[in-house]
Amino acid sequence: MELLSTNVSFEGEHRRYRHTSATLECNMEFAVYLPPAAMGLNPKKVPVLYWLSGLTCTDQNFMQKAGAQKRAAKLGMAIVCPDTSPRGLNLPGEDDSYDFGSGAGFYINATQQPWAPHYRMYDYVVKELPQLIESELPVTDNRAISGHSMGGHGALVCALKNPGRYASVSAFAPIANPTECPWGRKAFTGYLGDNTRNWEEWDATLLIPTARERLPLLVDQGTADEFLDSQLNPDALADACEKFHHHINLRMHRGYDHSYFFIASFIDDHLDHHADALGL
Repeated sequence: MELLSTNVSFEGEHRRYRHTSATLECNMEFAVYLPPAAMGLNPKKVPVLYWLSGLTCTDQNFMQKAGAQKRAAKLGMAIVCPDTSPRGLNLPGEDDSYDFGSGAGFYINATQQPWAPHYRMYDYVVKELPQLIESELPVTDNRAISGHSMGGHGALVCALKNPGRYASVSAFAPIANPTECPWGRKAFTGYLGDNTRNWEEWDATLLIPTARERLPLLVDQGTADEFLDSQLNPDALADACEKFHHHINLRMHRGYDHSYFFIASFIDDHLDHHADALGL
């Protein structure tokens, strides 16, 4: 694990690392914010919020734009932000569009060639990266997960498919029903093939009926989001939760769009939501 850079922030430290991922068969970069409680002469291990970013993002967008460090420092919570896909593999079509390939891993495990050996972001986020973080940094295995857009989809799916692994889950403007939107259909066809039955295990709305753990879902969505009607469909998720008695707090915010201005406006609410579940 190679340290690339460090920045002091609210008496804690933002770090960027590079490592060789066995899961993705390439080098990956990720960011970590360690709060003051994990630093200094008498550091203690702290719980972790894993943040999954959206299309076109890297590990840097959330750390630079969301304004999460001040609240995380006070709460004593680490934040880990992975990249959104493998990089630099030179696969055919990997860099042809913003919504497939580089920057668009969708936090699933691809089964189709040439993507299957590398585009396994689900296994990377759920298994390999936490194992690395917990072995190398002053953090516990007490985890929460959140994300935005494609990453909101990823956070919901990771939590729903792994009962007991996360203390809490939340999402900003998630792609809530990807099997029924253009972004999801394009990505799932490319990574998983044409058989739509194989898509179902990667759709949060379709996972609700059989979820073995009923973690409350905190979902924030802006009413002025340009992707709300065409791509995100939070109503489908809310309807499934109502039908199967899965608690969801879907908060619609008048006038907010899909940007980090929206995330920064409500990130403290999400950090507090996770802090309560993590016992902070």
